[in-house]
Amino acid sequence: MYVPHHFAADDDDVRSLLENHGAADLVTATAHGLLATFLPFVFDPTVGEQGALLGHVARPNDQWRQTPIGPPEATAMVIVRGPDAYVSPSWYAAKAEHGRVVPTWNYVTAHVYGSLVIHDDPVWVEGLVRRLTDRHERGNERPWTVDDAPERFVQGQLRAIVGVEVVISRIEAKLKLSQNRPAADIDGVIAGLAERGQDAVAAALADARPQR
Repeated sequence: MYVPHHFAADDDDVRSLLENHGAADLVTATAHGLLATFLPFVFDPTVGEQGALLGHVARPNDQWRQTPIGPPEATAMVIVRGPDAYVSPSWYAAKAEHGRVVPTWNYVTAHVYGSLVIHDDPVWVEGLVRRLTDRHERGNERPWTVDDAPERFVQGQLRAIVGVEVVISRIEAKLKLSQNRPAADIDGVIAGLAERGQDAVAAALADARPQR
């Protein structure tokens, strides 16, 4: 990933992204070429030196059956995304000053590399499903739990999926949030995004802006 120094993410930024993202793209290199699946992950910082991303795929999905090729530390990549938005040059104070401005896109993303481990184990998968459910039901007035469904039904559903785990070997992350623009332009972008209702991106810009 191309990461200019002003868009580099620190360890806290990366940890926050991994802990709070929703779903991501699992990409693996196989004997049949690149395969990708979009799926929810849970970040587990206790696995290995840099943690792991845990998820599951449908059993008929051939991606889990394909034997990854290449070195064990780099058989998979997970593309994790944070908030993103189009940035209009009309929001820049510089537009009124000299007009030499163009549109761009602001975003937060990380490419997470690691070894892919398959868990064709209903006990492991059930534990993961419970973690995913608890995380995403949190905050609901009446959170749904796995135990709300009949046990026989749940066991059948668990047999229909397979666990995947990416043990992280390295992470390349980027926060492209107008840090290279003058303060007045950043103010304009934050205001423009807020007016559009894109509060998550506006908040990310406010957090990432260089200290005045």
